[in-house]
Amino acid sequence: MSQKSYDKSPVLYLIATPIGNMGDITFRAVETLKNVEVIFSEDTRITNQLLRFYNIKKKLIASHQYNEKENVDKLLEYLKNGYDVGLVTDRGTPIISDPGYYLSEAAIEAGYNVVSIPGATAFVSALIVSNIEALPFTFYGFLNSKQAKRRKELEKIKSLDTTMIFYEAPHRLSETLSDMLDVLGNRKCSISREITKKFEEVYRGTLEEIIPQVSDIKGEIAIVVEGNKSVNTFDNLTIIEHVNLYIKEGYSSKDAIKMVAKERQLNKNEVYIEYHGNDKR
Repeated sequence: MSQKSYDKSPVLYLIATPIGNMGDITFRAVETLKNVEVIFSEDTRITNQLLRFYNIKKKLIASHQYNEKENVDKLLEYLKNGYDVGLVTDRGTPIISDPGYYLSEAAIEAGYNVVSIPGATAFVSALIVSNIEALPFTFYGFLNSKQAKRRKELEKIKSLDTTMIFYEAPHRLSETLSDMLDVLGNRKCSISREITKKFEEVYRGTLEEIIPQVSDIKGEIAIVVEGNKSVNTFDNLTIIEHVNLYIKEGYSSKDAIKMVAKERQLNKNEVYIEYHGNDKR
């Protein structure tokens, strides 16, 4: 079902806020913050700093990852009464590695308009200064904080030929980069920290070159990693050899068959029959 965003019915505005520099906010975002009835905020202290900077007084309701679902009824009550509502996170664009999805989903399912007020997003800034091919790219966000799960995630995406973008906490950065080097290989990489802020820095090079330079850096960090540039052609392999290649890498035969079918654009059953019908494995 389509919805016209500007039909004068109540709106939930997803408002992008500065990721560091207070000047990085649109005129439209400021006006929207002024005009909504209430603002759902990831951290009311941080949002209050922004509102004071722009001389805005507005009611705030804390809405973060631990209570967002509990706020659904509050949001719907405001919309039901005909009020426009704003939603902001601490920095950047709501829902992008930040809260906001559940409130947005609830508003949409209840038939209300949800409108994006675009603005600063850290991963885009990190990408365009990385000196790594920008398109196509895959934004992944945060990898798992547990090393075993993080390495498993990297294994799943290591064959992607798109540039990959991640966020990471400074205390995990060295470990994450080491895992990337082990799993992905020594690829081109860029580390951006404190984007738009006074101490913004960008490190560019290969993973091997960058790892020793960033062991003690602080702040908010975005990682850009080159995609898999090896020749992804398997013309020199039989289907059996291709499946066995992935099994050797640790995948189950079931998953390996699925991957081979996708890469060769074949029906999964064809690969299954070819593999299991051959006794020379």
